[in-house]
Amino acid sequence: MSDPQAPKNWTESNERYLQAALDWLKLKLQAHIDETSPKDVAPVPMILPSSVAVRGPVFPLNLLRFRPGVRPQTVPQIVQPSTPQLMLTSNSVSVEKVAEAKEKMETASQSEPVPALVRLAKLLGMSPYEINVLLLCCAMELSPEIAALCARAQKAANCPYPTFALTMALFEDAAWEALSPERPLRYWRLLEISQAGATALTNSPLRADERIVNWVKGLAYLDDRLSSLVTYLDAPEEEITQPPSQQKVVDTIVKRGWRGAAPVPVVELLGTDGPGKESIARTAARQANLHLYKLGIEQLPTTPGDIETLARLWHRESLLLPVALYVDAHNLLAAGAPAENKAPALSRFLSLCGGPLFLGVREPWERTGPSRLTLDVALPTVAEQEKEWTAVLGAEAGPDLPGQVAAQFNLEFTTIHAVAAEVKEAEAIDGSEAPLRDRLWAACRNKVRPQMDSLAQRLEPKATWDDLVVNDDQKGLLQQLAAQVGQRNRVYEEWGFAARTDRGLGISALFSGDSGTGKTMAAEVLANHLQLNLYRIDLSAVVSKYIGETEENLRKVFDAADNGGVILFIDEADALFGKRTEIKDSHDRYANIEINYLLQRMESYRGLAILATNMKSALDTAFLRRLRFIINFPFPGIAERRRMWEKVFPSGAPVGELDLDRLSRLNLTGGNIANIAMNAAFLAAEQKPPLVTMPLVLAAARTEALKMERPINAADFHWEEPEPREAAA
Repeated sequence: MSDPQAPKNWTESNERYLQAALDWLKLKLQAHIDETSPKDVAPVPMILPSSVAVRGPVFPLNLLRFRPGVRPQTVPQIVQPSTPQLMLTSNSVSVEKVAEAKEKMETASQSEPVPALVRLAKLLGMSPYEINVLLLCCAMELSPEIAALCARAQKAANCPYPTFALTMALFEDAAWEALSPERPLRYWRLLEISQAGATALTNSPLRADERIVNWVKGLAYLDDRLSSLVTYLDAPEEEITQPPSQQKVVDTIVKRGWRGAAPVPVVELLGTDGPGKESIARTAARQANLHLYKLGIEQLPTTPGDIETLARLWHRESLLLPVALYVDAHNLLAAGAPAENKAPALSRFLSLCGGPLFLGVREPWERTGPSRLTLDVALPTVAEQEKEWTAVLGAEAGPDLPGQVAAQFNLEFTTIHAVAAEVKEAEAIDGSEAPLRDRLWAACRNKVRPQMDSLAQRLEPKATWDDLVVNDDQKGLLQQLAAQVGQRNRVYEEWGFAARTDRGLGISALFSGDSGTGKTMAAEVLANHLQLNLYRIDLSAVVSKYIGETEENLRKVFDAADNGGVILFIDEADALFGKRTEIKDSHDRYANIEINYLLQRMESYRGLAILATNMKSALDTAFLRRLRFIINFPFPGIAERRRMWEKVFPSGAPVGELDLDRLSRLNLTGGNIANIAMNAAFLAAEQKPPLVTMPLVLAAARTEALKMERPINAADFHWEEPEPREAAA
């Protein structure tokens, strides 16, 4: 038959063990009190009158104890001489009673699963003496009687707390090394020692850590000192299958990183895909039955004491709970003030911490510390993304749309599912009748925008092919450029060119020509035609006089643009991609390093990058070799200028009869013509009636010529109204 008093679950078993441990502690303390009390003095008789008038509260006799040789406190009373004598007896505890309580506690400790304190001792390698010390400190929080017993055991009313001195006198197998900072009690922060002033360590009050007390009681939660620094990476409601290329990384982590390895190596995840690295870490943790938390590099303290405390507390939690930590150091090497560089703090944290630990960085981090398992993490391949788009969009997408989206937008699976859900939800709410391609394309563009808006200036493309005035050769090259962007998936993936090399898969073009010849407008036309976001890189925000910051700033831009849906427009490219020079000093050396980095980064960039310059001869020849297209924008001729004048005024502007032949003979670029048209419109707005006339256009042209400091021939800007033609006879 089964024992009717056997515990029904772990909580009941743990409570039974704790109760047995508390009973043993109380008897142990009482026995120590009895043992240290003098026994060679007879009990002191207490004489009470048969009738007593007492002013104040009356206490039971068994609560009044007096030590021999110590004068009791006087209680105001009236005592008559004839009294009976009563003797105070002590409640002595026998050795057998203590042994019986200990045996009961040891029996309770062997239950399965084991009680929390027993498991803690095994995890942290605690000796029997250290277990008893921690038990006594925890008992202070679990039983109100322990404090009074500690005070009596130390014969000091002002010491209602445990001390190392008391535990050494109370428990067998006491060892001085238990006080060492390297032993579990202090190393794992199991105890708090209030060593104020000149108080000796052995006489300092001891208190169990609140987290440990709750653990002993069976409460499993993350230490609140950590919860304010880390974020729980909860698994998404819909389990998303990891792409095969990333599942290989997960399998490597689980098999090589966390099975049979002692100590557990730090899993270093390399790459620019921050969400992808988090997804891999989450999947690996889930397969290992661990809960994943994230610690941002900005949350890491910098003072050595705080770093050590954080590392010890997290390592302790990783032993107590099934948790893993993902340290997001993606921007570890970001340029900035030296005080913001957390590299030394991270190095110390990794050397002190333990347990399953991920480190997310962009590049291998050369730092000494614990052993590491370094793995490269790339976004899912284009073929994997196309397959996932087909699965989430269904038959409505058709055969071509998934491939087109996958070729243009480089997204990980979590983002793909989020975009698809957003498009379907918007359709259900708004009832949009727009084609699926347009809605999906817009959602993907909006998804990548936040990463770029803080790094470059976004241009709203409005110009179309009809607005662009170029010769047939230029237009043909621009259309070829647009076609290559649109057909990348077919050529790279379906026809196998991407399998032959990883370099040169991006499309880069150089627009060269004088200012105002249409380079920026051509970029707008391409962005509008391809339905992509257009970003102009601001050189003032990129180029830095500090060594390494220019490369870092550009790397941020290219990394964000790698997610696709973006055309990078780098104006005045000669300032960045100038010719390398002979090294004469350190400035030349670092300038050449910048150029070399930019050349390599441009070659590995997978998107469309347009560079504009009016000084083509200043560019490095190695850079020109890496460009797919070089399109020259010459100064427009008379025929091109006439077409520009025909298109420059909007259809809603009140424009009178203009002599386009004469205007086309003015030596102007398309940018100058646009400025003149705008200024002439403002001049016409003040006229009554408002009308753009030839004199106003010539006046605006004269102003433009003065602005450019060009020689002015008054006859070129003088206008006389032609005489009206006589009516035919």
